[in-house]
Amino acid sequence: MAALDVRPVFYVIGSLITILAVAMLAPMLVDLAAGSSDWKVFGTASALTLFFGVLLLLTNWTPAITLNLRQTFLLTTLSWVIVCLFSALPFMFSVINLSATDAYFEAMSGLTTTGSTVIAGLDTLPPGLLLWRALTQWLGGIGIVAMGIAILPFLRVGGMQLFRSESSDRSDKVVARASDLAIWLGWVYLTLTVMTTVALRFSGMTAFDAVTHAMAAVSTGGFSTRDPSITAWESDSIEWVLVVAMTAGGMPFVRFLSFARGDAGALWRDTQVRWYIGFLAVVSVVMGTWLSLREDLSWYDGIRLATFNVVSVVTTTGFASADYNSWGPLAIAAFLVLTLVGGCTGSTSGGIKIFRFEILFLVLKKQLIRLYSPHRVMPMTYNEKIVDSDIMLSVMSFGFMFMALLLIFTIALGAAGLDLITGLSGAATALANVGPGLGPIIGPVGNFAPLPDSAKWILTAGMLLGRLEFFTVIVLMNPNFWRG
Repeated sequence: MAALDVRPVFYVIGSLITILAVAMLAPMLVDLAAGSSDWKVFGTASALTLFFGVLLLLTNWTPAITLNLRQTFLLTTLSWVIVCLFSALPFMFSVINLSATDAYFEAMSGLTTTGSTVIAGLDTLPPGLLLWRALTQWLGGIGIVAMGIAILPFLRVGGMQLFRSESSDRSDKVVARASDLAIWLGWVYLTLTVMTTVALRFSGMTAFDAVTHAMAAVSTGGFSTRDPSITAWESDSIEWVLVVAMTAGGMPFVRFLSFARGDAGALWRDTQVRWYIGFLAVVSVVMGTWLSLREDLSWYDGIRLATFNVVSVVTTTGFASADYNSWGPLAIAAFLVLTLVGGCTGSTSGGIKIFRFEILFLVLKKQLIRLYSPHRVMPMTYNEKIVDSDIMLSVMSFGFMFMALLLIFTIALGAAGLDLITGLSGAATALANVGPGLGPIIGPVGNFAPLPDSAKWILTAGMLLGRLEFFTVIVLMNPNFWRG
């Protein structure tokens, strides 16, 4: 059996680490301009990261860099693990002096756009560190878009093969070459970020806060520059701008690209976009109406509060404009369920994702019809594409794995000393890459700092598994994978 050649894998990782080293220069310059001594931390971290990045490039160079299936599986997991390691350096050596556990947790939370944090006192942090938190999410977000569009469909995990461009009609291809697609997606991502920044600036945020929150919103990450999150601004206009930005971050980015290239109906023709928008609208209106009656609020305030927090949780962003823990048992149960939903495939959001619910609904509908009409031939289609048995099996396997890991991680967090609500919501928010959990410790007004280190490592593993769609990591545990 052929041995696994890891040189192309480490060459690509070296490229990613080199890009990360360059990104560290931005917070270094911001700290230097602000007179913060932390600029030395970012300068040192950038130099160290650049050294190892170039070292990997030079020692693993080959004339033709190509990746087969096994190498791509290894690269997908290993790149996130190693890039997080170097991203944690500024957190460890800055003025906040986080432990290795907390620094790696924060870095993993940022790059997977989860948004869970162990840092308190955000209002007093140097601006470079706040920018670095936003940058990790922004860079992680574009990496997630690329992974969801190019890598996961190739790996055929979780039903993502349904979105392989090679199996689509020529008319469904937005651009001819993968390299062109990557460039165009980068421009779409940057354009959405700039538009959100401008809108937030006009809504009352400072330029720095507008940039960092735009990065966090479009990447559906949720890191804020203030401890109270969005409630610190008490601005309706800021909340509505972020609602639009978070909603956009949860949509398929290739549809934005089609729209930008003149196909005005590209977004609405995608069934998952229609289900996604419809689901957000219905849940927001129902919960907002219920909240206005329960809390004796105006209907507008009820809708505003419900919409912002529903969109934040469903898109797995994790911003908070209110403590929905105080809304009663019904709201707590609802938000626990919403934590699992997620946005569209090909977006920056996590969770189970809308298209998988659509496929499961089609499978259920077909099974019910077969009970009373067993000989009826009923082909399944999704966005005018045939859904074969391989895709159905893949989606159902993903659903089973999500639920199984949710139970396993809940038990593991219980063994680490967490109560049921904290453990269950913590497992859910990590696997779905949402950010805040439920309860007084990790709820929307708390953070993850009080948790024991063992729980933080469990949650870190959950964030990685959830972001990489489970099977991408779990397949590496099979001995046959390494044998060839």
